[in-house]
Amino acid sequence: MATDKTKKPTVVSMFSGCGGMDLGFVHAGYDVVWANDFDEDACTTYGHNIGEIIHGDVTQLEAPKVSDLDVLTAGFPCQPFSNAGSRKGTNDPRGQLYQQTFKFIEKLNPKAIVFENVRGILSTKVQNGKLIDEIVDTLTNVHGYHVSYRLMNFSHFGVPQNRIRVILIAVKNKNYIHHIFPEVTHDADLSIRQTLKGVTNKLANQKELMRLNPQALHYGSMIPEGGSWKSLDYDVLPERWKKIRDNMARYHYPNFFRRYARDETQGTITAAFKPENAGVWHPTKDRIYSVREIARFQTFPDSFEFQGRTVKSKYQQIGNAVPPLMAKQVAEQLKHYIQKTKVGTLKRSMVESTELNVNQPIHKQKINLSLI
Repeated sequence: MATDKTKKPTVVSMFSGCGGMDLGFVHAGYDVVWANDFDEDACTTYGHNIGEIIHGDVTQLEAPKVSDLDVLTAGFPCQPFSNAGSRKGTNDPRGQLYQQTFKFIEKLNPKAIVFENVRGILSTKVQNGKLIDEIVDTLTNVHGYHVSYRLMNFSHFGVPQNRIRVILIAVKNKNYIHHIFPEVTHDADLSIRQTLKGVTNKLANQKELMRLNPQALHYGSMIPEGGSWKSLDYDVLPERWKKIRDNMARYHYPNFFRRYARDETQGTITAAFKPENAGVWHPTKDRIYSVREIARFQTFPDSFEFQGRTVKSKYQQIGNAVPPLMAKQVAEQLKHYIQKTKVGTLKRSMVESTELNVNQPIHKQKINLSLI
């Protein structure tokens, strides 16, 4: 039977956050039929820009009633596995949430599964070995999928930051598993200068800056473009920094207060967004990046407006998100499999689709809640 390629492929989205993954799938022509997150502010942003989302604890929710589901996506909380987070792994209650995905997979039996997480998930240990091996084994031997995962630098796919994350994809047909990832095709200018081109105060969220303490502002203003705390004279450092400078090896050569130069590619945008531990200072201004500017690094269109009770919450939402441009490329490549097209026939269109214009309008979609 021929596949109906005019019908939008469907997505159930777990741990949706503010919608970075889902926005990429929507722009690739998918229909998100169910989405959920625990963070109220992230849900507000999602609802404002994309469509309906269920706010609540996923462990207390039943899988939706969706027949013939194409893709299940899940970016379960990364903090337990992240070097920037607690590193408690599965000892952190959030580190157990990946198991909830198996309950949804058991009921929904999607054609494909997409997981995204930090690289720390590859080294996280569980009782019988490594967590990543447990996930692969469960998807393979319990649910009948063929699984592949990669550690990917998203800058190789046009995302203007050196963001290294694990993408895991599982499909039922083993003939596609070796061709399921997008190819490295992007060679655009990923500099900070180009990324922030055209940003003005007229854009949504541009005037929103996280408030810093006076000491942070003082030392941040002293860092030259392209430098860090190491660029400062020893005598001007606070005492705790002097102790670190005196024994750099003991403290693993930290790079506090990194200020990237305009012609560099931005480092990873994180949810913590602490200026002392991340390169979040504007190259030429005595301030950190605005909400809109970090959204640019994460490839959210300028028409995507971030909501929430605090500015800090908006930074966290963006830092936790999957860059929509990366998600779009994964979604495009999955169409090889979902629409039963021959592997390789979409290569040219993939190259043409690796841009998510920052001025691209957002089209909100209505999730059919009768399916739930």
